[in-house]
Amino acid sequence: MTSRIPRDWTILESPENEQHDRCVDIFRRPDGTFGFEEFRRDVEDRGRWTPVSYFSGTVFASKDAAFEAARKAVAWLD
Repeated sequence: MTSRIPRDWTILESPENEQHDRCVDIFRRPDGTFGFEEFRRDVEDRGRWTPVSYFSGTVFASKDAAFEAARKAVAWLD
């Protein structure tokens, strides 16, 4: 599990860029709300996914709403 995403949140999707060094986790919280977070993976981090933004605190009512917000916020995802 990646940092900034608590273990009791369920990752629903984790699309990556073509280089496989960026991803966005779309998740559902235990309270039924949704969100997303962007991560990077670099050699100097030993391949560990590291959060690069502070999107995970934003709350969405649906998975689709979270994904649409992620597409607008993360340039490479669109």
